[in-house]
Amino acid sequence: MSGRFRVLAFVFLLFSHFCHADHVIVTGGPALRKWENLRVPQDQHDRWWANFVRAGTLRMEEIRKAYGPSAPIVWMVFQPGYQARGREDGKPYTTWISEVAAKNRVSLVWFSSTGNFISTLNSRPRGSIKTFDFFGHSNRYAFMFDYGSDVMAASTAWLHERDLPRIKSSIFASNAYCKSWGCHTGESMSAVWKRSTGIALEGARGPTTYIPVGRGEMPKVNGGWVR
Repeated sequence: MSGRFRVLAFVFLLFSHFCHADHVIVTGGPALRKWENLRVPQDQHDRWWANFVRAGTLRMEEIRKAYGPSAPIVWMVFQPGYQARGREDGKPYTTWISEVAAKNRVSLVWFSSTGNFISTLNSRPRGSIKTFDFFGHSNRYAFMFDYGSDVMAASTAWLHERDLPRIKSSIFASNAYCKSWGCHTGESMSAVWKRSTGIALEGARGPTTYIPVGRGEMPKVNGGWVR
């Protein structure tokens, strides 16, 4: 019986491994207008608080079309950024985000720091992440979860390419599709991501723009997408 039990357990684990597929969407926070209004117009960001939120919901629609209406989506959102912008605008943005998550039938996971992000991501089951998307500010070396919130034109919370070895490569499916929709990621971070996880990260060579998001279109790159 013990041998039979071991065989059944192995079959169950194998079945679970191939049947469980998460689609992870990470959403960084917006800048505060009190800082952005001090900058020249062409250098200002995030006049609309929900650029990254709306881009995430557009990606949710794409995933559900490609993988089915019940595809499990895990939505990781940098909570401090939306709390701060909500206080500035006098709006309940975190409540609205929770309502959007419920409407779209996704699992909302708030995070508040780099360590919190990494530990939460690493808690995903082995081989489960089928797609990974990041929406937020970035540069060639880092995802910037915060930008222009605590300090004008600067980040105080990020995932730097030096942090990538802390992410478990085992959480990704062997054929996972990963993409950063932030600026310049393809100029350095994508290569480090591939070396650390074994999975390609598509990123922008050049800046991205979220202006098309208001028209129901995904962000565009002023340059090109590279892996």
